Amino acid sequence: MKPISRNKLIFVIGLLALPAVIVMVILLVLTHLDWNRARPWLNTRVSEALGRPFSIHGDLSLTWDRQIAGPEVEQNWRGAIPWPHLIANDIHIGNPASMRHPSEATSVTNIEVTPDNMATISQFTFSLNPLALLDKKIAIPLLRFDAPLLYLLRHADGRNNWTLPDNEQPSGWTINIGRVIFTKGKVHLTDDTKHAEIVVKIDTINTDPGYGVSWTLHGKFNGESVKGTGKAGAILSLQQQTAPYPLTATLQVGKTMIAVEGTITRPTDLAAIDMRLKVSANSMARLYALSGIVMPETPPFTTEGHLTGTLGKHSQHWIYEQFKGQVGSSDIAGSLDFQTRSGSPGRPVVTGTIVSHLLQLSDLEPLIGADSNHSKVERGVIANQPAGKILPVEKFRTDRWTSVDAKIQLSAEKIVRDKALPLTHLATTLQLQDGILTLAPLSVAVAGGTLNADIRLDGSGKADAAAIKALITISARHLRLKQLFPGLEPLQASVGEINGDASLSATGNSVASLLGASNGEIKTLINQGSISKRLLEQMGLNIGNVALTYLSGDKQVRLNCMATDFSVTNGLMQTRTFVIDTDDAILDVNGTINMTQEELDLTIKPNSKGLRIFSLRAPLYVHGSFKEPKVTIDKGVLALRAGGALALAAAAPVAALLPLINVSSEADSGCTQLLANARVKPVAPAPGKIYRSRAALK
Repeated sequence: MKPISRNKLIFVIGLLALPAVIVMVILLVLTHLDWNRARPWLNTRVSEALGRPFSIHGDLSLTWDRQIAGPEVEQNWRGAIPWPHLIANDIHIGNPASMRHPSEATSVTNIEVTPDNMATISQFTFSLNPLALLDKKIAIPLLRFDAPLLYLLRHADGRNNWTLPDNEQPSGWTINIGRVIFTKGKVHLTDDTKHAEIVVKIDTINTDPGYGVSWTLHGKFNGESVKGTGKAGAILSLQQQTAPYPLTATLQVGKTMIAVEGTITRPTDLAAIDMRLKVSANSMARLYALSGIVMPETPPFTTEGHLTGTLGKHSQHWIYEQFKGQVGSSDIAGSLDFQTRSGSPGRPVVTGTIVSHLLQLSDLEPLIGADSNHSKVERGVIANQPAGKILPVEKFRTDRWTSVDAKIQLSAEKIVRDKALPLTHLATTLQLQDGILTLAPLSVAVAGGTLNADIRLDGSGKADAAAIKALITISARHLRLKQLFPGLEPLQASVGEINGDASLSATGNSVASLLGASNGEIKTLINQGSISKRLLEQMGLNIGNVALTYLSGDKQVRLNCMATDFSVTNGLMQTRTFVIDTDDAILDVNGTINMTQEELDLTIKPNSKGLRIFSLRAPLYVHGSFKEPKVTIDKGVLALRAGGALALAAAAPVAALLPLINVSSEADSGCTQLLANARVKPVAPAPGKIYRSRAALK
């Protein structure tokens, strides 16, 4: 083999070294280049990419020190060699043109950023891939901010200054940012849609191995004070597709507390969330401003569970599963699923299951505004219940019903109240569709029997934007008296039961206005029991309590049957049949119950059987308000009747009550004979018999 000459060898070595020499020359040129001359070009390119003014007011320089990237750089050959890093000082990012109208400038005070600026940055350092510039790409693998100040603004019409433009004719330049590091930053949010004014302070931390950034916030949200703290990962990886970004935070909005701990995938897109979520507030309804989901009025509550979410460009899917908590004195558990929908109607939908093992009956009172004024203040609503009224006047918030659709299975294994009441199970399906709320069927197992209801509340606003159209049907079957009142010893030998039906329709915006405008009928039958003042106290029937004291002096009275049949017209209950049959007498009740005015106008006529019990012969008049009923006696009118048939003359017709007799489980119902007598045409007694009876009373 012929040896290579010395000149050829020098040529080959020079040829091989030429690329390295060129690279060295380029590096020397780049290092000693006055980069400030590139600021106008760079400002223009970044402004086009961001769709808003961008300018570097301070010095722009270049270094090759890998330590600028910090210890978080890749631990491989790329992290071992120096890379070019640009250092820019005094950066300003303006608002988009649509947000820079002087007439729309915010009136917020003490803002360190002028309305024309979206952000200012004291200094930021970023690595730049020069080769990507040839392809019209500004590739920034690492971006470090020093003392950034960000001002986020959203007007009432929804326009904001943080959404990047989706240009129909793009400039051809794109920005690709990899990772972001913050040191001593501040974010000021002004959001007119949420009536929010919030300041967030961000800083780096070096003592926590799991987190690298801490933050605090304070301000106002929907008129309530806001404060919170939290920690997040050291580096925000904007382009990472799979690595979870750690986050822990606590937030207090008024009396609402939210705590989260978990991870976020792709934080810029909120692509996926996996967190432990704990929420507490003075009412579930207070969460509407934060979540946008309609929830009922409740007592103070707290829940804790597992929250996962996937957020796409056109849809969201959240699951709050295996949560447990307390609502008032009741426990709850279950899972909820929330999804947004595209197309018409476009409302999100909530599905799930909620179970209570022990439900306190009083915890349901806020659902219809039946709790006390003190409780209303505690859960954040106006305490407007009049002192003399019983029916709740608190208005339903139907304006929110069309914001979401829902289908939730609700159940309670045991229900308790202050006074023992054997409610063993509750089950229903709550469905909200197009602003129409239904509870159908609503089933409650009580006292050996069942209470079933179908409730339909139309709050869609199609007929009346300020009112609900309600349809309610209720049936009670085989409620055993001795189980209904287990604390009453005289009833333990009773075999009687209660059956009843009610059907009402109404239009209104509260329980009081609905009942005050209701139409329909209410029917009940009670047979073979015992009645006393103590029984009526346990039932909460103040009217009967007062009347019984007049009639019997609070002695135990054997009850064969109590039959009631009311027609309801525009909130006025009119007796069609109201008869109480005891071993000693028949009580005939006539009159009205006005649910609009909450007033009573009833007449009770006692008719003795064999003249054994009543010394009172005149009718009783029950009048006054629901809250303070009064009983007076007509001393000038004798009420004695010779037999039950005449007493029942005013009770006819009674055919409407026959179905309730047919469902009775008692073969020998005390009401069967009573209603049979009522269908017999009354025969007036001979005048002589009446005279002798009156004489016997003297």
